[in-house]
Amino acid sequence: MDPKSSRSEIQEPEEQEVEEQQKIQSFAPHLPIASISLSLSTILPSHFLNPPKIFAQPAATVKVPTQISSPLFKSTLSANPLHSTLPLNPLRPSDPSGAAAARRSSIVWFRNDLRVHDNECLNSANNESMSVLPVYCFDPRDYGKSSSGFDKTGPHRATFVIESVSDLRKNLVARGSNLVVRVGKPETVLVELAKAVGADAVYAHREISHDDVKAEDKIEKVMKEEGIDVKFFWGSTLYHVDDLPFKLEEMPTNYGGFREKVKSLEVRKTIEALDQLRGMPSRGDVETGDIPSLADLGLNPSAAPSQNGRPSANASLAGGETEALQRVKKFAAECEAQPPKNEENHQDSIYGANFSCKISPWLSMGCLSPRSMFDELKKCASKKLSAASKMEDGGNGSTRVNWLMYELMWRDFFRFITKKYSTARQSSTAPVTVCTAAAVS
Repeated sequence: MDPKSSRSEIQEPEEQEVEEQQKIQSFAPHLPIASISLSLSTILPSHFLNPPKIFAQPAATVKVPTQISSPLFKSTLSANPLHSTLPLNPLRPSDPSGAAAARRSSIVWFRNDLRVHDNECLNSANNESMSVLPVYCFDPRDYGKSSSGFDKTGPHRATFVIESVSDLRKNLVARGSNLVVRVGKPETVLVELAKAVGADAVYAHREISHDDVKAEDKIEKVMKEEGIDVKFFWGSTLYHVDDLPFKLEEMPTNYGGFREKVKSLEVRKTIEALDQLRGMPSRGDVETGDIPSLADLGLNPSAAPSQNGRPSANASLAGGETEALQRVKKFAAECEAQPPKNEENHQDSIYGANFSCKISPWLSMGCLSPRSMFDELKKCASKKLSAASKMEDGGNGSTRVNWLMYELMWRDFFRFITKKYSTARQSSTAPVTVCTAAAVS
């Protein structure tokens, strides 16, 4: 055997280490520094080996560029989750229930949902964001004159809206937030505010009219161009649209058919108002703005018509969630205090000088949700209302609901049927009819 070859096979360990170090030194200049990090990862954490030219911050707050040209550098850092390439937009979990504070900031676009109670839109935004910017827009297209020469929004209704927005701001401030108010088109105002605060998403409730649906489409289009998510919710009816036992486009066109399909549905539980809301975004230094007056909206308060020289009844209606909740509680107490009328006289509804609850204006503006109203009446007057609203069904009241439930069902019918035909993609031309036999007796 060759003595030289035998010596090479039994080299001392020290000589082998020297030879390996020489090979590494001769080859290392041709490799990116990240490859050295990979080879020494078993000895030192990889962030100790990152070159200062790439990471200017200290190791305790490592910041990785969002775009890296070297494939080797990418694969090396991906082994450590702290060094994973960050996306341009924040992570947005598909399951909102586990998405606490996943967004940097969000915008809540208030429309006809001027309340903090039973407001899924507001609660979801606060649960999923680190900061929230509540916004209300007085859309100029809702004011001024119609093509027929009438006010699109009269002075009484406009006053009610102004009062409702003012009350909403007060309730938000009491919970650590505020309300940004603007006069302008939402598709313009919301984009400007989203850019100013760096918002990741816009939260809003869906509406039913054709003009409102078009406004939603515009918002979705402009926000998509800016890479901002839009999340819509449903909160204007007693029954949730997702709980209907039929697709909206297949909804019966008469009330009788609608009632038969939904009368056994469960009403979803109301959502409690949050005691403390997320703060407003610090970025952008956005001013909250002033709530406009009637004159700012192009309306003349003195032009409001009176009846026989007396102030209109609308003058006594104060807008806002606070007033709505007080009225519902008062009405429920009156219902509870009154005995039921004799059913033989077919008087199975609340009666007296003010037999109507007169809550429609607050329901229309979303100062009160139908579910909140129903729950309050159930708590305060369920026994009395049930006795007063029994219908001729063999004395089995379990299959019926009180008269107010039927009124809210009628309201649901008209809102759902309006939503059905306000969608531009809807091609059906079947007329909307009313089944008189199903009317509230």
